Amino acid sequence: MEHPVSETLTYAEGREKFIDAWGNLGSSWGIPKTMAQIHALLLVSTDPLNCDNVMEILEISRGNANTNIRALCEWELIHKRCMEGCRKEYFVAEKDMWSIVKQIIINRKKKELEPLIDVLNEVSCVQDMCNKSHEFCKLVDDLKRFSTKADDTLNRLVNTESKWVMGTFINLMK
Repeated sequence: MEHPVSETLTYAEGREKFIDAWGNLGSSWGIPKTMAQIHALLLVSTDPLNCDNVMEILEISRGNANTNIRALCEWELIHKRCMEGCRKEYFVAEKDMWSIVKQIIINRKKKELEPLIDVLNEVSCVQDMCNKSHEFCKLVDDLKRFSTKADDTLNRLVNTESKWVMGTFINLMK
């Protein structure tokens, strides 16, 4: 499906639209909108930015900026960069798309899939003694099997070579 080309935008308009869209996409995935917007800003920035720059451009508070910058560093989506003669911390985004996707998969897996598997392991010891417990045990077993396979698949995916994954993905999209 081809998308229509819109009117010509200035760099500032395009950057703002991209940051807003990335923020909305992040929030629909359960990531704080501001965290996604800071990531988008650093993705499109050619120079490292400090917390003050981020606060000014996105019009957010220092606490909001610091909290989300710290989270992005923990997710390894952005990195600190030392600037000669400056005491402030500067940040740059990882620009390699496979590295970004891989880090998002790793963090989402850790936040969502692994806790689910832990709970399923805990409740899988329910004794199958009646219709209700039988249905419960069957559901837990099915979910556990599916979740474990998804976890294994995601582990293999993040451990594969990026050129193969990106090539395969592009071929699938054709």
